[in-house]
Amino acid sequence: MVEFGGDGPPILVLHALMGRASTWWPVARWLTAYGRVVGLDARAHGRNPHRGGQWRTPDFVGDAAELVAGFGEPAVVVGHSMGALHGIVLAAEHPDLVRGLVVEDVGVDLRGRTVDGWRELFEAWPVPFPSLAHVREFFGPAGAYFAECVEERADGYHLIADVDELLEIAAEWGRRDYWEFVERVRCPVLAIEAEHTVMPPGQQAEIPARAPGGGKHLIVPGSGHLVHDSAPDVYRGAVEAFLSDVLGR
Repeated sequence: MVEFGGDGPPILVLHALMGRASTWWPVARWLTAYGRVVGLDARAHGRNPHRGGQWRTPDFVGDAAELVAGFGEPAVVVGHSMGALHGIVLAAEHPDLVRGLVVEDVGVDLRGRTVDGWRELFEAWPVPFPSLAHVREFFGPAGAYFAECVEERADGYHLIADVDELLEIAAEWGRRDYWEFVERVRCPVLAIEAEHTVMPPGQQAEIPARAPGGGKHLIVPGSGHLVHDSAPDVYRGAVEAFLSDVLGR
């Protein structure tokens, strides 16, 4: 668990595949005006001790539920990609723990997709990177994000997460859809979609439409998959308006 600071109602941030809680720092620093912001390193990621397993969505959701239950009051959950999917399932399975849900560029039905694309992507990266400057240069506009996802070893910088575990996690998404969970989300939902999304077209607009709690859908012009990184001002404005409604602040 990563404590970003702030007082008041809990706000839980959940990262994407390959990420870690610390990637949320640019967002967390203004989220703290709305409550206590906490991040969670998912299994197989960051400094989470759970390694070497075949982790599935219920494992990640169970960890998040245990964390939120310890707050003593429901949380607003803010998730990106994988983290957004886990937020949806958390809100569906534990409605008493989630008072509002922000999902960013998430896929709900990726059936038929394989991990081959992910494997080719990872294998094409020049790992180990000789320096953090190389990491930032290689990933361009997302370089600061990816610099959080590597660690220094004797021969250079490597991904903190194990690639085989990442591929195993992603493989689950190609075998099933998650609409049954969306249709059980009773809290308000804000779905933020990248203009240049990597997710199937049309799905994200359906999330607040099919969730009993309702909500809003927003496509952010010019943004990529990391909306909060590629269009931070638009992302912030949308999330702050949502929090003001949900939290009455």
